[in-house]
Amino acid sequence: MKTADCDILILPGYAGSEEEHWQTRWAGRLRTARIVEQADWHQPDPEAWRDRIVEAVTASTRPVVLIAHSLGVVAAVEAAPRFPPETVRGALLVAFPDIEAGAGLPESVRAFAPVPREPLRFPSLLVASRTDPHCAYERAEEYGNAWGAAVVDAGESGHINVASGHGPWPEGLMRLAGFMKDL
Repeated sequence: MKTADCDILILPGYAGSEEEHWQTRWAGRLRTARIVEQADWHQPDPEAWRDRIVEAVTASTRPVVLIAHSLGVVAAVEAAPRFPPETVRGALLVAFPDIEAGAGLPESVRAFAPVPREPLRFPSLLVASRTDPHCAYERAEEYGNAWGAAVVDAGESGHINVASGHGPWPEGLMRLAGFMKDL
């Protein structure tokens, strides 16, 4: 599948994706991509976030590919059972945060727990870092396997955000292209 053949829905995490974040850059670079806006990026409401994602998927007129980061991964996995059948063709899931065991996360983020472990109905790729401060690699791998996702070891990449040096993240774009080629 080519990016021109689908709607790419970008799902940022807690606090949204600042201008230099790879998700914001990709939204500006990929013609069919758009960020699914949430009412409140700093006080996330699980039901509201899931509803916005389901609305965006349902409103799409072409096949959908999701690109989620951090809390956006959790919200996407939680919303997935409500997607119209066969609408979402794939999901790139990046830097899953362990909201159940992760220390130091805001209460509003922890309100998304528990995270489902049911297999997703579409192909997915989970990119996980060995030095993510919000999730041990083994926990990310455990969730990815439960979802039926292919798990990619991103090495020592932090939370794969601007703070960890991932502004444009060209490696991620290459990973997305390879993933979409197989959809």
